[in-house]
Amino acid sequence: MTDLVPDRWLTFDGLTNARDLGGLPLEGGGRVRPGVLLRTESLEDLSPGDVARLTGDLGVVQVLDLRKDEELVVYGAGALAEAGITVHRLSFIPDTGRALPELGEDTDPMVGHYLGYLGDRAVNVVSGVRRVAERETGATLVHCAAGKDRTGVLVALISSAVGVAREDVVADYALSATRIEALFRRWTAGRGEPMPPEEDLDRHRPRAEIMQTFLELLDERHGGPVQWLLDNGLTEDELVRLRTRLRDDDPA
Repeated sequence: MTDLVPDRWLTFDGLTNARDLGGLPLEGGGRVRPGVLLRTESLEDLSPGDVARLTGDLGVVQVLDLRKDEELVVYGAGALAEAGITVHRLSFIPDTGRALPELGEDTDPMVGHYLGYLGDRAVNVVSGVRRVAERETGATLVHCAAGKDRTGVLVALISSAVGVAREDVVADYALSATRIEALFRRWTAGRGEPMPPEEDLDRHRPRAEIMQTFLELLDERHGGPVQWLLDNGLTEDELVRLRTRLRDDDPA
């Protein structure tokens, strides 16, 4: 497994869990192209400088917002929307009526939630992948609330589809665990609330085995992440465009 930390984290005034997918190693050589797909938490705390950097140096031209409608009402669309950047609303969770799959007692409940995204909102999941594939220039920013679960699932599917090795897909997902405490410190300070106790923070930290199990279940039940995408509406041409957009098979 490659060291995934250096040079991929992005520092902003109003974001804590922000990084570029670019730099992840590809099976057989090459890396994911930088400046194409960024992953973050929600955008309501962006400073004017953050907006200028995202829309300028980093070239963000569209946002994929995976939050529920009620989250949008409470926290707003964020400053990128106010700056005129196109925001695609692609909620991964229905507001009512979730039916999570049954799993063994030893399986972490979050695995069921991740499978639930695919069962409840397959159209939105595939649309998120399609939006990344169809952009010929500029960067896409994908976010949910904390940038770890809904965002983690979409990024894992995209990473798998373009040829990132399974162990590196899992390791990238787990990187968000290192930002949970800082994320909650920023949120609670801004709202004048106390920090949650350590055991509550632990429950929010993504763990590698959750994503590993989720992807293994996709292998067993659907033939893998790529086959799930194709079975749910992604076309072969779109898959080729996604790979062309994100793969740098001969990085300098």
